[in-house]
Amino acid sequence: MNTISLDGSWTLRSPQHPELELECKLPGDIHSALIKQGVIVDPYFGCNEDDVQWVGESDWTLTKNIHIAQQWLCASAIELQLSSVDTTADFYVNEKHVLHCENMFQHYRIDILPFVLAGVNEVKIVLSRNDLVAKNRSKKQPLPIPWAVGNNKIPHMNLLRKTQCHAGWDWGICLMVSGIYDSIKLQPLYQTKIHQVVTSQQWPDDHRCILKIDVEYECLTAGQQEHMLNITFDSQPHVIALNGNEIGRFHYQHEIEVIQPRRWWPVGYGDQPLYPLSVQLHDCCITKKLGLRQLTLYTATDQYGSAMTFIVNGLPIMAKGANWIPVDALPSRQTPARYQQLLGDAVAANMNMLRVWGGGMYEQDIFYELCDELGLLVWQDFMFSCALYPSTPDFIEDVVSEIAQQIDRLSDHPCLALWCGDNEVIGAINWYPESKTNRERYIVNYDRLNRKLAELVHTRDPSRTFWPSSPCNGDLDYGDAWHHDDKGDMHFWDVWHSGKSFDAYCKIKPRFCSEFGFQSWPSFPTVKTFSSEEEWNITSPTFEQHQKNSRGNSIITEMFTRYFRFPNNFQHMLYLSQVQQALAIKTASEYWRTNKHICRGILYWQLNDCWPVSSWSSIEYTGRWKQLHYHAKRFFDPQLVTFIHEDDQLTLHLINDEYRDISYCARIMKISWAGSLISEDFIDGTITTDIAIPLWNEILQLESADNKCFFYHVTCQCDDKIIENTYCPVVYKQAKLITCMIEWQVIEKGNELCILLDSDYPALFVHLEYNGDGIFSESSFTLLPSKIIGAKKQVTYRGEATLEQLRDGLKIYDLSNSF
Repeated sequence: MNTISLDGSWTLRSPQHPELELECKLPGDIHSALIKQGVIVDPYFGCNEDDVQWVGESDWTLTKNIHIAQQWLCASAIELQLSSVDTTADFYVNEKHVLHCENMFQHYRIDILPFVLAGVNEVKIVLSRNDLVAKNRSKKQPLPIPWAVGNNKIPHMNLLRKTQCHAGWDWGICLMVSGIYDSIKLQPLYQTKIHQVVTSQQWPDDHRCILKIDVEYECLTAGQQEHMLNITFDSQPHVIALNGNEIGRFHYQHEIEVIQPRRWWPVGYGDQPLYPLSVQLHDCCITKKLGLRQLTLYTATDQYGSAMTFIVNGLPIMAKGANWIPVDALPSRQTPARYQQLLGDAVAANMNMLRVWGGGMYEQDIFYELCDELGLLVWQDFMFSCALYPSTPDFIEDVVSEIAQQIDRLSDHPCLALWCGDNEVIGAINWYPESKTNRERYIVNYDRLNRKLAELVHTRDPSRTFWPSSPCNGDLDYGDAWHHDDKGDMHFWDVWHSGKSFDAYCKIKPRFCSEFGFQSWPSFPTVKTFSSEEEWNITSPTFEQHQKNSRGNSIITEMFTRYFRFPNNFQHMLYLSQVQQALAIKTASEYWRTNKHICRGILYWQLNDCWPVSSWSSIEYTGRWKQLHYHAKRFFDPQLVTFIHEDDQLTLHLINDEYRDISYCARIMKISWAGSLISEDFIDGTITTDIAIPLWNEILQLESADNKCFFYHVTCQCDDKIIENTYCPVVYKQAKLITCMIEWQVIEKGNELCILLDSDYPALFVHLEYNGDGIFSESSFTLLPSKIIGAKKQVTYRGEATLEQLRDGLKIYDLSNSF
């Protein structure tokens, strides 16, 4: 395609800082350019966040000269193509104003032919201060619109169509970034233009899919007898002659019958075949990869309330995964490699769904393309979160354009499972004084906007469900979805925000839990990336700057006192916080999975971090897996074995998410902390498809003093893999642990580095931590002495370290040595 890319070097200036004139790369953000040129310090280190706030409090100008060839002036139009413009921006060509932008989530296409000359042309972008724009908009509202106080540090961010967490969140740094985060292009258009290609699928039966391809195009000139539209699907060409006698916009719909289609499945349920589609009209070409599949959300009333189950290709799916926030607070660092790593790590932890949270951004194309390839279903929030929003005609008009564009952009991705209206906005009506005292008025205000979102989904993507809000109990239901577990999706925060113990997770049986979480501190290697040694203390200024939840450090520390003996140094505090986080999410996930006939979705908060911080994530900003992510790999495994203690019964459950029978052989051991085998039982059999069953039970009196002296451990072979789990009948601070001596060595085994481990006594939460990059096949596990299991434990390292580097940089933690 004949285009000019405007990517690359631009000249950056600021009217408030005339001394500055430097290079800025686009796509990119202003902060990153200033960091690269040494104008500002790394905002992620120490307390530097406070020192860079002036950047967001300034206007910025970007200029670039481009060359326009003489023959381009013969085109019908020269289209400037833009997206991810953050946020309030004006574009000038040769000092003539050509475009005003005020919505980061919109795509802009503007004809600049009337403004260009043959030869050199100047393009100028003026980025205005977003905080002042938001403040000025607040003065024009017909009623007060409460903003996300407690999360945003900048007022009235909810009035801007911009990533809400750029102004800070309870895990996010406040950097009011601005810039352009997608490629900028100029394209000459001569005869025609393709505006949009959207497909839909119909399934007459299991063996046929009717693919409908809707092409919206424009004839820019008249008088040509025919325009040849070339559609290629799965290497099969289809050539269609279109009438070229009229100027205007038109639609053409083409149908292709696919016999015996190869179906797309979520990971863990089947393969992810993708069919290539190409639509070309003269110089315009749009390419896509399509997955052929059926997907519905089943919400019928049943004996437990109302179901919330995703059904793909006729099979109910157990949704397992996490919530996704923006990859980085500095958009220049949102690279394809980062997306590949994070999404690959989600699949490695046996996840099959991610929720794109409504306070972030509609993700880049590469995110959805990778989810298609990997089989990760996407719950897609629209970008509204934890605040109220206007329903004025101008705001709704802007949002309608945004949502229509995003639906058209994303609807052809097989990974996309659901459109959700917002994050916690229904609940936010009850949070703010203005709306609490006049609730009916603000419900009407909410419904005006939310109904418009629903209409857009119903008309532009009727194949998918519109879910009004997360959490909610269903359409037009404004009930308390934080505490009602019998219908809809639930956000369960009683453990973190309300201070309940972990067993509170076992008091509910949600139909679908789309948010729940518990914080931890970062690992020691990550702490060293943002803090100097004198700040290695959880109450140091740096550490508190990297804790954005006002009660976060107190909650973590207080929960220590309930479950564990207090750690003996800073590193063990970090370690134990991650043990505690993993234990919280493990408790909930395993209990809900044993009730899979009720609960069909578990998405914990949150997968990733956008900077190095204390947070609810299972993967640190550096890419390091927290202990939670290693546990998630086990508790999201398609086969899970777990102990559940209810009343005086300890029951061992086996769960199978796959649609095939699995043979199993379980060894249940009762072991003293001294390492002696008290008793053991063996059970074998076959577990059928998509079910949770009890395998074994034993009466266990909680008040017995003997409970401090032993624990249970199970190893279960399911076909050709071994799964394990451990149960301690008392809180860990009461258990009579014996301080372990763990022996380990690093060896080469083929092309891999392996760590062999053994212990003189049973060791809990044995965690491997390497100073450099890489992950382990397992970590944060129970290590039984080889005298019990007959062999040393073997763990594989995956990374770039040499044997010597791994041996010298490896640290082994366990619970008995943490206090």
